[in-house]
Amino acid sequence: MRGQILIIDDEEGIRFSLRGILEDEGHEVIEAGSGEEGLELLGTDIPDMVFLDIWLPGMDGLEVLETIAGQYKGLPVIMISGHGTIETAVQALKKGAFDFIEKPLSLEKVVVATRNGLEFSRLRQENLALKTRINSEQPVSLTGESEAIRNLNDVISRVAPTESWVLITGENGTGKEIVARSIHNQSGRSDNPLVAVNCAAIPEELIESELFGHEKGAFTGAEKAQVGKFELADGGTLFLDEIGDMSLKTQAKILRILQEQAFEHVGGRKTITVDVRVIAATNKNLPHEIEAGNFREDLYYRLKVFPLELPPLRDRSGDIPLLIKDFEETLIQQHGFKPIAFTPEALEVLQHYPWPGNVRELKNFVERMFIMYAGDQVTPDRLPPEFQVAVPEKPTPVPTEPDAPAAEGGSFDALIADGPADLKQARADFEARFLEAKLKECDGNISQLAKAIGLERSSLYRKLKAYKIQID
Repeated sequence: MRGQILIIDDEEGIRFSLRGILEDEGHEVIEAGSGEEGLELLGTDIPDMVFLDIWLPGMDGLEVLETIAGQYKGLPVIMISGHGTIETAVQALKKGAFDFIEKPLSLEKVVVATRNGLEFSRLRQENLALKTRINSEQPVSLTGESEAIRNLNDVISRVAPTESWVLITGENGTGKEIVARSIHNQSGRSDNPLVAVNCAAIPEELIESELFGHEKGAFTGAEKAQVGKFELADGGTLFLDEIGDMSLKTQAKILRILQEQAFEHVGGRKTITVDVRVIAATNKNLPHEIEAGNFREDLYYRLKVFPLELPPLRDRSGDIPLLIKDFEETLIQQHGFKPIAFTPEALEVLQHYPWPGNVRELKNFVERMFIMYAGDQVTPDRLPPEFQVAVPEKPTPVPTEPDAPAAEGGSFDALIADGPADLKQARADFEARFLEAKLKECDGNISQLAKAIGLERSSLYRKLKAYKIQID
């Protein structure tokens, strides 16, 4: 990766040596002989990174560093010094330096530090660009007018401006990432990155490297050094999604780092300090996981400074029309779809459906309806098979004589009172039909089905077996 690099050093020999090394690596180099001159160059053209001497005439390197850190957030600065001490290095890192190397300059150290700094700069720029795009395309608060959502948005507005860590719990698809983004955007860290890590998606053997970064050659396949998520989130927010899926071994390391806000790269020895706010999320019942020996109790209480529980969509069905309207507007804007209209009868059916995949399932459903019926009306008969039993038919009343008791079994109330087993069977029949329909949609793929409806694979297998549903 090539970049433009600014060297600020009053020694012409050092600038000459650095320029030679960097230009041999294909980088463009600009020079300044003093801190004041360096800041003037930064005011006209911002480079990709800076080499900065600590001992300078006039404005010293630490003063220049503070100015750069304040005005050019995310610009990597590598401090260089011929009179370096551990105390000076720590002071520079605390003021925002990316790295610290001593004179006489080692070719290898300069090359590695440059590569790491430019990679860090690239990742931060990508993260900020992604953050801008995501914030323009996706909601930053939960849609709804139900009491549960109003209360939740109110709590978010209270906790967001603080530095408190937050633990978000809720079923799959309830909007945990949206809540994390909303907290970050309403916080004092909103100008800095929100870095998300899906703990369930990273292989066990790579998660430490992803979180803490690694040095070149730290393990097989580590052909170059890599900056970790904790470093990228410095000054901002680290979102640990699906924290309940992290192994006990990694949990132990995470706990130490969360307490100390300091760590080393995998294969490295240098201690790196960061300032991050942590938001964690999980769809698991962590107290149950603790009892089962799958989650550390001390980590649970470290993360659970401020708990937030998201309600499932079935508990706020009144918000479904508003959510559908939001999804419609987004799809029309993003894909140019012709509008569709759900009839009141269709909306009633949708509000009675249990939505096991929650808001994510609803969003996917709306997109499917746009593909099928763009520019048209969606009536109940146009809904997929699993929705056809969502609203139970009203029982036909049995005629009776005035003041006479209702005929035995002749009213729905009597059926409820006398036949709970019938209701259980009806529920089971509905669930079996629902699972069969969803399995077809997923082309028999169990992993896709489990993700779509928000069930663990083991639970899903048990249900399919109980209902004698054939798996290809």
